[in-house]
Amino acid sequence: MPRDKVVATAAEALADVRDGASFAVGGFGLSGIPNVLIRALHDTGVTGISVVSNNCGVDGGGLGVLLAAGRIARVTASYIGDNKEFARQYLAGALEVELTPQGSLAERLRAGGAGIPAFYTPAGVGTPVAEGGLPLRHNPDGSVALASPPKEVREFGGRPYVLEHGITTDFALVRAARGDRHGNLVFAKAARNFNPLAAMAGRVTIAEVEELAELDPDEVHLPGVFVRRVVVLTPEQAADKAVERRTTSEPRTPRERRATSEPRTTSEPGTRSEPAS
Repeated sequence: MPRDKVVATAAEALADVRDGASFAVGGFGLSGIPNVLIRALHDTGVTGISVVSNNCGVDGGGLGVLLAAGRIARVTASYIGDNKEFARQYLAGALEVELTPQGSLAERLRAGGAGIPAFYTPAGVGTPVAEGGLPLRHNPDGSVALASPPKEVREFGGRPYVLEHGITTDFALVRAARGDRHGNLVFAKAARNFNPLAAMAGRVTIAEVEELAELDPDEVHLPGVFVRRVVVLTPEQAADKAVERRTTSEPRTPRERRATSEPRTTSEPGTRSEPAS
């Protein structure tokens, strides 16, 4: 019988984490981030960790909590975004950052989880991504202390491709809408994002799930073979979902909606409508 992977608390799930460990972390902005596990990782006091994630949270939210505490030494991500602390540490030389195209990052995680050491992609050819020179770490005065090396480029079918390496990490932290005791996971819509890929890349993958349930095999998004531990969230924890940028507006009438989504036209009775100049 498959073993029960449920652990009582996030703290218990992270009990074997040590300084300098590497983590693949799911989420996109603040959507689908494993908030409870991130906070529990902060509470362990570990430092000098490396993080692979689409981005590094926001100021005071998500992985930004670990950034602000000075716990992260290196980040592999696709963008910095509006995280001012991320940018400050990077430019001040306190943080090493490897920026990689978003699609390449996704495939590097998937490849690592599938046992593929490297692959070729056209993304980044002809740019510093392939040719090298991207600042990985700055000096305190803002000058470049360490730059990315050039990558191998080969032609296939007359088109150049750059070699990217698969990513594996010591741990992976992900969030799912539902999971079962064997680690099978189901994600909710856009909150799926990088979560399955991060889960595949971790040697020890820990999933926080909003609901523990019996799952139909046909609805499983990520098989339990990739998951080592499952943490079941309380209703309050499951409902705690931050919004990165909240915008509100007054409801619009159908006429107002049409005016902003359809081209304005001028016509006379019996003639063909043409866009107004």
